[in-house]
Amino acid sequence: MESTLDARQQRALAIVRSDKAKRIKHVAGSRWLVPSQTNASGGYVVDADRRTCSCPDHEDRGSQCKHIWAVLYFRSEVTLPNGATVLTEQRITYRQDWPKYNRAQCEEKDRVQLLLRGLCDGIVQPEQTNGRPRLPLADVVYSATMKVYGTMSGRRATSDIRACADRGLVEKAPSYNSVFRYLERDDMAPLLKALVHEAAAPLKAIETTFATDSTGFATNTYARWFDEKYGGEKKCQQWIKLHAQVGTVTNVIASVEATESTVGDSTMLVPLLASSVARGFNVKELSADKAYLSNDNLTAVEAVGAVPYVPFKVNSRGTGKSDAWRRLWHTFEARNDEFLAHYHKRSNVETTFSMVKRKFGASVRAKTFAAQVNEVLLKCLCHNLSVLVHAIHELGIEPTFWARMEVA
Repeated sequence: MESTLDARQQRALAIVRSDKAKRIKHVAGSRWLVPSQTNASGGYVVDADRRTCSCPDHEDRGSQCKHIWAVLYFRSEVTLPNGATVLTEQRITYRQDWPKYNRAQCEEKDRVQLLLRGLCDGIVQPEQTNGRPRLPLADVVYSATMKVYGTMSGRRATSDIRACADRGLVEKAPSYNSVFRYLERDDMAPLLKALVHEAAAPLKAIETTFATDSTGFATNTYARWFDEKYGGEKKCQQWIKLHAQVGTVTNVIASVEATESTVGDSTMLVPLLASSVARGFNVKELSADKAYLSNDNLTAVEAVGAVPYVPFKVNSRGTGKSDAWRRLWHTFEARNDEFLAHYHKRSNVETTFSMVKRKFGASVRAKTFAAQVNEVLLKCLCHNLSVLVHAIHELGIEPTFWARMEVA
């Protein structure tokens, strides 16, 4: 489409469509500051009305340089020589349906409680042959989730859990110590992960483009050791790593895994993708950052019928690799604008992590590793339930969950 543009116009488009567009600033009158493509901290002053620029290229040639073209493309609609049109400013805004948004916000907590009850109804109580009668597992999970949703300690969340019991959402409100004991169990993680995935299931018909990334949640535990070389005790804070594949339309977490901080990002793409596909998500494209670039990952994405959008590293080459590698390399090199348009959907996974941390906290209260993993999974469950509430109002969906689920 842009083959009829000269080199300066193409470079101007590259500026406007890249992250550098955020640094194009209006100075005063018709003057604009445009960042340099080669100097990370430099820039040039463009007078859009007089068509002048302070860059050496314009001063030597006297004609429109790439910086002038960039301002024209950025501030107004410009018709290109080939007839195509570059739209107005690159700041993308999304129209908010405020009446629906306001209703969703006002009703979120009540709706979350009802949706969570529907999820917990799918948990079958494990069989017990002897000993004191155990607490209903569904009620324990419900109470733990509402504790995390309220971002309070177990003791302070007690009144909220009792209120849920008064509404008939909990058969018997467990004590905070009972919730703590259950969250310290290793076998709770698979159950909580299944609940996160099931909470995303009602959005399968909506989500077809996905993004994968990881983030960390701080803990209150530290690794300590004695430094023989320099003497004295050293310590570093430990954290839990959350790996997630999210839908780029609703920001729902379609697939999740919580691990130690040492687990690499690249190794988690295939399991997350396989989990989403196995549960019925139609993955048409998947974007991820350079940490996920590998032959195996690109091949796995294409194997499920999706198109991968993973940027190449500076030392990457387009030969001697798999067919999936070569196809992506061609798109990355020959159709870079098309590649970036799809790849930048990856920013939605960063948005999702921000949503989870702002609403439910960027750290965990638990002290044992198992409990920390379970708490992070509960944050993801709370997020998905919140997303469902907004989807009910804005998209008109009616979520339904499983009938029954066996728990070992």
